[in-house]
Amino acid sequence: MSEVLDRIRGALIGLRMPRALEALDHTLAQLERGQISAIEAIDELLSEEYSTRESRRIDVALRTAKLMPIKTLESFDFSFQPSLDRERIAALAQLDFIRRAEVVHFLGPPGTGKSHLATALGVAAVKAGRTVYRATLAELIEALSRAEREGRLSEKIRFYARAALLIADEIGYLPITRGGANLFFQLVNARYEKGAMILTSNHGFAEWGEVFGDPVVATALLDRLLHHAVVIQIEGASYRLRAHADLIPEHVRANARIAPPPPPKRRGRPPTLKNGAANH
Repeated sequence: MSEVLDRIRGALIGLRMPRALEALDHTLAQLERGQISAIEAIDELLSEEYSTRESRRIDVALRTAKLMPIKTLESFDFSFQPSLDRERIAALAQLDFIRRAEVVHFLGPPGTGKSHLATALGVAAVKAGRTVYRATLAELIEALSRAEREGRLSEKIRFYARAALLIADEIGYLPITRGGANLFFQLVNARYEKGAMILTSNHGFAEWGEVFGDPVVATALLDRLLHHAVVIQIEGASYRLRAHADLIPEHVRANARIAPPPPPKRRGRPPTLKNGAANH
């Protein structure tokens, strides 16, 4: 019996199954007392190892995806944002939009939960085994600009295009140069109908010409980003400032409604931007 146990331990070490090795003696004790069957003992050892490996995979993937700190749909306060359709968000969490390479837009004033929801969907995708990458728009453009200066732009765009889901957060929070807008267009164009995206913005689509500093680039972006799109509009107060609402001026509290976009007009192939610059 001891020789068999030694072989089992050796096999678990060779197979790099440390958690199963740790659980072996306890599982065998249960088996000897008749508390579990042989098949249940095997199941317990494999389940322990699988659970440990899956937790490690998810932790590494979440950090690689820049999804820390973790946000979940369970921790989102839907009661604070009654304008949100909870069932619609739950449907997005089924992740079919990733399979269909769709773009999800979360629009609303600052503090209304756009980034939380985007991150939570990213976390759900990671747990489902999908590759995800999250960054603010400013971070994406800064990385693309640096890669362009170093002659690695194509490589960097391929890196961002590989993820099954790319989350571009905080569109409209910081000014974008025309060159930066063109770089983002190239990235969006590389993912168009190939990979899903989630975008968050505190600006309506009608303002994107101003946000990106070029109405032609903004039109080309929206042509792609609204072709296969789900638009979630959040109308409400800032969750972060809920404890200080009495200190916020009335005109700020009464945030203007962010109008949903008109259906994009499709006329043949999407417009192209030559050499990374808009055609004027």
